[in-house]
Amino acid sequence: MTGGLAAAIVTRVERQPLDLSLLRGSLRAYQDFGARFILAQRRVIIGDEMGLGKTFQVIAAMTHLAAAEDATHFVVVCPASVTINWQREILQHSLLTPYLAHGEQRDQVLHDWASSSRSVLITTYETLRSLEWPPVQASMVTIDEAHYIKNPATKRTQACARLISASPYVALLSGTPMENRVDEFVELIRLVQPELLSSLDRPRLRLGPRAFRRAVAAVYLRRSQSDVLMELPERIDTDDWVHLGNDEMHAYRAAVEAGNWMAMRQAGFRGRSPEKLERLLDLCAEAGANGRKVVVFSYFLDVLERVCRELGPLAAGPITGAVPARRRQEVLDEFSSTDHLQVLVAQIQVGGIGLNIQSAAVVVLCEPQLKPSTEAQAIARVHRMGQIHRVEVHRLCAADSIDERIIALLVDKQRAFDDFAAHSALAAASSDATNPSRDALARQLIAAEQARLGI
Repeated sequence: MTGGLAAAIVTRVERQPLDLSLLRGSLRAYQDFGARFILAQRRVIIGDEMGLGKTFQVIAAMTHLAAAEDATHFVVVCPASVTINWQREILQHSLLTPYLAHGEQRDQVLHDWASSSRSVLITTYETLRSLEWPPVQASMVTIDEAHYIKNPATKRTQACARLISASPYVALLSGTPMENRVDEFVELIRLVQPELLSSLDRPRLRLGPRAFRRAVAAVYLRRSQSDVLMELPERIDTDDWVHLGNDEMHAYRAAVEAGNWMAMRQAGFRGRSPEKLERLLDLCAEAGANGRKVVVFSYFLDVLERVCRELGPLAAGPITGAVPARRRQEVLDEFSSTDHLQVLVAQIQVGGIGLNIQSAAVVVLCEPQLKPSTEAQAIARVHRMGQIHRVEVHRLCAADSIDERIIALLVDKQRAFDDFAAHSALAAASSDATNPSRDALARQLIAAEQARLGI
């Protein structure tokens, strides 16, 4: 039955016409299939691994609808950090006209978009909530980084749901549709094809990931880099372990005793000459000597600022949440085109989304993150289509610290994702994947460290 279901969908997708007369550029074979999948199935989740060109596949689907079905209006909802990227990609790869509705002129931009034809409105999750909607029906709605709308109780999700329900074609894009629990994935399916929910009840989930993937085959398409990009250069991942020095250990024990979760995670960069910082500077110096640029990611602003101070004129950034999207792109362009800027410094929750940084070949993560998807998205900014060099990834870890417990947590979460969401039945078992909330998780890890240190 599984094979029959997948085969029937494949046949439908392959027979789907695809008019590329309004598209600029050539689709790879898997991207061609992805665009046809969107058109044939109409309301889907594209879960391709980061770096495989989900944006290009959506643009191809939109251009077909404009050319072959006289569709006139399209909407893209995305984080603010990637609005500029969407605008650039649409201009570069299509004859459609992008309209960026974000900021003070958003109402006028919305009016201009509604009055035009073959036009794409690009807006953010937050702006969408304030727009007078809808002035016209969107032929296709795309939600980028769709894991942002996994919680049905939020106003962000509710605003997107209203938009999605009114459109005949919908594409939710996320390389990480399940970050913590399988229920998050189910919520995305509810948005696009709620009729599938009856096949995703708890008894069915207890049958394991294979049954789950069969049930969602009609709505979910995912390909990994190893599946389709045989020419992608090698990636080497290394955990660089250091011991906390006296200053760092003093700061760490004080943070554990105080139950200060954030201070515990930053302790490896405290003191006069912390070992993590020394290792980072060594990695940057080695990369520079070999003509390779570096991207440094951290969750913490204090860490980024210290890294920038130590690197001096070699550093570009930091790119943080306070930096407007257009300025982020300018910093990246300067980094990519200027020889003297050797290291791009970025906050991982900002620089890890929407930026293409193939000019670098070394990635340094200053601390382990709480979700595998956070690290994966950051690394995929560098290890993606267009990269011609081998990519080295270094994760800085402090022995005998909270870093060890977080890495163990990452392994468990990655296993859950691999079971339920890393593969789609169309593109080719475990029990319920459940995790506590972030605050509860922090309390558990703090308590474990306090017990280990006898505090």
